[in-house]
Amino acid sequence: MKQTTRRQFIGQTSALLAAASIRQANSAGTTSAQNSRPNIIVILVDDLGFGDLNRYGSDDLLTPNMDSIGDQGARFQNAYSNCPVCSPTRAALLSGRFQDMVGVPGVIRTHLNNSWGYLSPDARLLPEILQQQGYQTACIGKWHLGLEPPNLPNQRGFGHFKGFLGDMMDDYNTHLRHGNNYMRDNDKEIDPEGHATDLFSDWAADYIKQQSSANPFFLYLAYNAPHAPIQPPQEFVDRYRDRHPNADAKRAKIAGFIEHLDEGVGRVLSALKQSGFEENTLVVFASDNGGRRDLGASNGQWRDNKGTLYEGGIRVPMSAQWPGSIPSGQTTDRIALSMDIMPTVLQAAGIQPPGGIEGRSFLPTLRGETQAEEVRDLFFTRREGGKFKGGRIACIRRGDWKLLQPMPGEPYELYNLADDPFERQELTKAQPKVSRELASALEAQLARYDKVPWKPSR
Repeated sequence: MKQTTRRQFIGQTSALLAAASIRQANSAGTTSAQNSRPNIIVILVDDLGFGDLNRYGSDDLLTPNMDSIGDQGARFQNAYSNCPVCSPTRAALLSGRFQDMVGVPGVIRTHLNNSWGYLSPDARLLPEILQQQGYQTACIGKWHLGLEPPNLPNQRGFGHFKGFLGDMMDDYNTHLRHGNNYMRDNDKEIDPEGHATDLFSDWAADYIKQQSSANPFFLYLAYNAPHAPIQPPQEFVDRYRDRHPNADAKRAKIAGFIEHLDEGVGRVLSALKQSGFEENTLVVFASDNGGRRDLGASNGQWRDNKGTLYEGGIRVPMSAQWPGSIPSGQTTDRIALSMDIMPTVLQAAGIQPPGGIEGRSFLPTLRGETQAEEVRDLFFTRREGGKFKGGRIACIRRGDWKLLQPMPGEPYELYNLADDPFERQELTKAQPKVSRELASALEAQLARYDKVPWKPSR
């Protein structure tokens, strides 16, 4: 009852605020404040490795559309996903918080006995805040933050949802998971024909074309690709093989998958430009975690891959464009996390972020302004079943120091990323004082996480 009452209050308050804003704008005889705010598009791709974009070092892939976002704006070299797996990063991005603080320490799955999170109904999400301030809000693609009320997209601030509620698809063409259809148009089950990547790209392009300049819009476009199963249309594999006839079979397949994804992103960006919205739209692009090397992905020189807390699991490509507001061709070494996207978007929209969030806006950096590096401890965690046995792995980064526990119950490992960016020289014995200090801070943070429920109450 308490949660329902709170949601009713928020809904009533947002309606009053929206009505008051419209009345104030109309009484002044001027364009409403919303009209001067930028549109926002956040594109999140799934399991794209750091080294699998041309501008991030790939010498075999052609990814002109995803690369163009950084070319026209800013590209991050030190961007991190909040978690090395899917759901937690999405929860962090939309809430501006460490994922454990909103009840998503691990992957939310379709089977409750193997699901490791439950998005807190009390967490204030980015689309809710933007919607209350007059934005049209849409989620297209992969949701992965709940299959039932109150954690369906339309109940968490998205006025429009068209996509996939579940975790991974067992097939990109049938769109099923464990034989279940989780494709929805708002609350209606749908069974569309076509490759999921093409569907999401087309739906996003259509949504953009349907918008007007009367109200700004927020589009959260979350692709499944290039998450397994690796299922590119054959023509994209053939194109890659024409350029690289001796390529490894796994590499050729995932390369074709990524280039197919890139073409879809290109259709979305073209729709933005053709609709006349490009100049007043902030586009943020990122991956939710590192890629899987066993499937042919590349994380560049970073150690290991998806699922781990080494750099290859959490170091990701991220870029942003906003013509006229973000100078083109920037590259920044500023550290940024998934959860920093939320306050950045809100600052761009002229909206004060909610209190209590851990994310920090990087908008000044995007604008080319001097922005001091945040002095903060960065925490990365993952809870899981299987060999994790319901336990978690955890990591803290403080400055150049990084302490991590690679598996539950195993000893900590310490690295200095300035001297050893590829994590080859373990330093716990050489630096016992640093190890103790970081371990103490990490364990205190984990104790805070332990107080946050992450399972449904039923």
